[in-house]
Amino acid sequence: MTNLVLVGHGRMGRLVEQLAAAHDCRIAGVVTQASLGDLGTRDFGPVDVAIDFSAGPAVKANLEAIAERGWGVVIGTTGWHADLASCQTIAAVKGIGVLASANFSIGVHVFRQLATEAARRFAAMSDVGAWIHESHHSAKKDAPSGTAIMLKSAIEQAGYARPIDVSSTRAGSIPGTHAIGFDALAESVTLVHEVRDRAVFAHGALKAAQWLKGKRGWYSMDDMLGAAG
Repeated sequence: MTNLVLVGHGRMGRLVEQLAAAHDCRIAGVVTQASLGDLGTRDFGPVDVAIDFSAGPAVKANLEAIAERGWGVVIGTTGWHADLASCQTIAAVKGIGVLASANFSIGVHVFRQLATEAARRFAAMSDVGAWIHESHHSAKKDAPSGTAIMLKSAIEQAGYARPIDVSSTRAGSIPGTHAIGFDALAESVTLVHEVRDRAVFAHGALKAAQWLKGKRGWYSMDDMLGAAG
């Protein structure tokens, strides 16, 4: 049994709470946006890992409080990477485990690998342009999404050095769609990952929490999936 504290109780936090038992996880406590101060003072009993689906500006302060308590933390919140270096320092000094990802879908990480391979092949073809478009529900605040930023970085790291056009749509209840295109004069290649159920992110975060239990260091989904595979 993995004992969890949920940080943030919005759409994703509630999904994690609903699905926790299916992953042999117990919710030791829930901290809402309005009660983030409880992270430093409240008695939750035994806790192995916190799962943070709060808000980008709160991540660093949340991590500081979580690190003081010696818990591991899975960070699924986006919009905080300006604080990445300082968060990594906090985790290293306190000796806790952190697994941070903009997306906990297993499929999107396979999608990233496909995009990386396509970018590697198209990088040397000077007439091929690249683009990324992502669509999400109207309540999602950050644009482009953390996943789009991750995909752009993967394409660049694969050796594609030309500009990559990145655009976003926020409308209705779209759960999340990412498209990557490589376009030449006479042909184009488009790769698409579409989420049909947000529960996929909650399942991934719970699997990450189980994997992180007892570990120290800063990890990504690649670390977890590499170990699993």
